[in-house]
Amino acid sequence: MQNSRRKFLQNVGIAIAGVSLQPKVLWSKETVLAKKKMLIGIQLYSVRVDMMKNPMGTLTALAKMGYQHVEHANYVNGKFYGYQAAEFKKVLGGLGLSMPSGHTVMTPNHWDAKKNDFTDVWKKTIEDAAVMGQEYVISPWMDEKARSSYDGLMRQLDQFNKCGELCKQQGMMFGYHNHNFEFTEKVNGEVIYDLILKHTDPDKVMQQLDFGNMYGAGARGADWIKKYPGRFASLHVKDEIKVEKGEMNDGYESTTLGDGVVDPKAVSLLAKEIGGAHHFIIEQESYQKLTPLEAAKVDLDRMKTWNI
Repeated sequence: MQNSRRKFLQNVGIAIAGVSLQPKVLWSKETVLAKKKMLIGIQLYSVRVDMMKNPMGTLTALAKMGYQHVEHANYVNGKFYGYQAAEFKKVLGGLGLSMPSGHTVMTPNHWDAKKNDFTDVWKKTIEDAAVMGQEYVISPWMDEKARSSYDGLMRQLDQFNKCGELCKQQGMMFGYHNHNFEFTEKVNGEVIYDLILKHTDPDKVMQQLDFGNMYGAGARGADWIKKYPGRFASLHVKDEIKVEKGEMNDGYESTTLGDGVVDPKAVSLLAKEIGGAHHFIIEQESYQKLTPLEAAKVDLDRMKTWNI
């Protein structure tokens, strides 16, 4: 049965919770890219079932394929795939892997209004990300209640900026990862993703553009990269094919790179050229006739030919 990305993120957000700025265009290709290392990695949600059953075996297989970087999608009850932060860093290091970024849902419940501060649970999330050596702490979902009104959305984006300040204290940066609703839903007549880009401080909040997720919503990665140059430090590199239902009920599901309609190579190279991108994270959530690990190898082999 196809796992629901949305349900997964909502469940993770609940588990973790239990425990007006104008955009500044700061982009300069020469200055930014000179400081940033280009890297190709894989979002471990691509091999989520394998990671659930056998994390060590799965990570070993990815390392043997040639992956050097991974992005987590499982931080629950203060652990990465069942490991404490220091343990997981040691596991990765022993395989020649690093984890420069990770996904952890931040909800409005992670801000304590009475204390005017983040909850201890969220502070621990940031601390553990720093232990892992992450560069980016990325929230891959926005609670529906947080985007149901303009005031609610502004509070959420203010929380994003505050988290950016918190991450900076640990030498990291906070980020946001899109799905499809950001391009189909409007607040006060304005597309949500425009509001996100306009009201988050680029010094504090980076954007991870998933140009596959947005495709079924009619949005195109190249258009947004051109509209907001320099704002997309990271990409989820993904291709899509037309299907009856799709992963987000929009008629599209992911496929191996180059076999779909997105042209991921062209979008990735454009993001490298003018978008500020230096993290290129492969993600595939549907596999057609391949296993997830087989798909991961095909994706990496193909992407290595792109001259990223």
